[in-house]
Amino acid sequence: MKPAGIEVLCLTGRPARAAAAAVEQLAKNSRASAILFWDDSLGAPPLDLARQLMESPGDCWHAGLKLGMGGLPRVLPFVSPAWMLSCDPPADIEATSWRLSFSACLARMEVLRALGGLRAEFKTLDAAALEMGHRWIRRGALMRHVPDLAPVGAAARALPFEDELRFVYLRHGRKWTGWTVFRAVMTGAASLSEAMRAWRAVTALGRPVEPAPLRPLETRDSTPAEKTAVTVVVPTLDRYPYLRVLLGQLRQQTIRPLEIIIVDQTAPTARQPDLAADFSDLPVKMIFQDQPGQCSSRNAALQMARGDYVLFIDDDDEVAEDLIEAHLRTLRQFQAGASCGVANEAGAGELPADFRFMRASDVFPTNNTMVRRDALLRSGLFDLAYNHRPRADGDLGMRLYLAGTFMVLNPAIAVFHHHAPSGGLRKHKARTVTYAMSRNSIFRRALANASEIYLAGRYWPGGHAREMLWQNVLGTFSLRGGAARRMAKCLVSGALLPFSILELHSRIGIAREMSQRFPQIPNLSSTTGLCATARTMKTLP
Repeated sequence: MKPAGIEVLCLTGRPARAAAAAVEQLAKNSRASAILFWDDSLGAPPLDLARQLMESPGDCWHAGLKLGMGGLPRVLPFVSPAWMLSCDPPADIEATSWRLSFSACLARMEVLRALGGLRAEFKTLDAAALEMGHRWIRRGALMRHVPDLAPVGAAARALPFEDELRFVYLRHGRKWTGWTVFRAVMTGAASLSEAMRAWRAVTALGRPVEPAPLRPLETRDSTPAEKTAVTVVVPTLDRYPYLRVLLGQLRQQTIRPLEIIIVDQTAPTARQPDLAADFSDLPVKMIFQDQPGQCSSRNAALQMARGDYVLFIDDDDEVAEDLIEAHLRTLRQFQAGASCGVANEAGAGELPADFRFMRASDVFPTNNTMVRRDALLRSGLFDLAYNHRPRADGDLGMRLYLAGTFMVLNPAIAVFHHHAPSGGLRKHKARTVTYAMSRNSIFRRALANASEIYLAGRYWPGGHAREMLWQNVLGTFSLRGGAARRMAKCLVSGALLPFSILELHSRIGIAREMSQRFPQIPNLSSTTGLCATARTMKTLP
């Protein structure tokens, strides 16, 4: 059946092995441009909607959340407790999601061939669908949950523990599979005998090679970026030398910004009031704020911004002359609501592998991101809980994602971030030891700060926050280097373990106090109203 280049395939009732063979055969022989996995019990397939979706820039569309796939697999918190894309958007909106169902899923055939179909090892089709969806989104497929694909919804589904463990093994490897067995037994998610049987069955087979990224290089078309109104927002605090370099580079942009709003939080006695005059050829607007705060400063700028798009950058960034143009091109090309770039930092080395190809973004870096203004109308502005603490960008990114904003990560759009030794959040002593620092030092430990715990509590159930802290403690024992250095790290971290646990308990207490006062999220149209989409704080561990 090949209407308008779309092949319809019903997998309902087939064992996973037979379904995998059918999909593989179809991918080899079909001349269709897309495949619509469909459950005939839902009625006639929505071919008109499928054709419309095929005209958009995405790769895969499904109704998995509406059909009960939300929150699966249940063991995912043991390996990815605070991953943005593990928190499901509402099932009744269009949003980014990898939790697809073969009952209603449209995919481009070229993506199926490039990233592979379902794995035959699974007992259930639902587990095979989740593994395929996770593999696809992690390798760069642009996937959207479209509830209109399914005419009716379905109750929440469940998976056998063996299939859940097999998902972890295929997607995260043997080490995390062992950790999942340990945590599943400790939490009662599985009995010891059930967990050991599943371990033996799952690890009996080898893991397939991960497919190459779908878009390993920047994807561009030849159409010039649309010249539209862009507001550049730059908070600054005691970093005039860096800021002047940045303004000089904004002067060279191939697409001129509508306005550059600088929120200067430097102490009045140390300010440089002539800064705007020195860049009088630029549309610079200065806001002076006596009480420093990264969220209050950006919120103040956003309230006066006139652009249809907002570019967030830091005062200690260096940018290419086509930064604005590249973001606008990405937004137009993928019909996205946010274009997220990357930052190369002095002394930080090469970016992680999954930050070197185009994909749906699970980060929202406020030192290199452009967002549509109307997306901020839906999500609200920055939560003042993070005014003097890290993770403000992660919180806003979560709300944008949960409101359905399509966010794309384009690593070809890069800035150089100096990581200035003074100013910024360092004024509030909010810069903590990172996991990368901890893995390169015997004595440094990366412990979750209070705002990270607050963030986890806001968006994930309590079990996720608990598992995040377990992994946090485990990570203090991790170190790069030879066996002797790793042994020294284990000894030092073991000796400091009681202090690490006490410190985390203290930070949990601070996070609980924060949850009593926050969130405080202004709407874009008001500095006093709270965003209607703000979630209440869930129980912290």
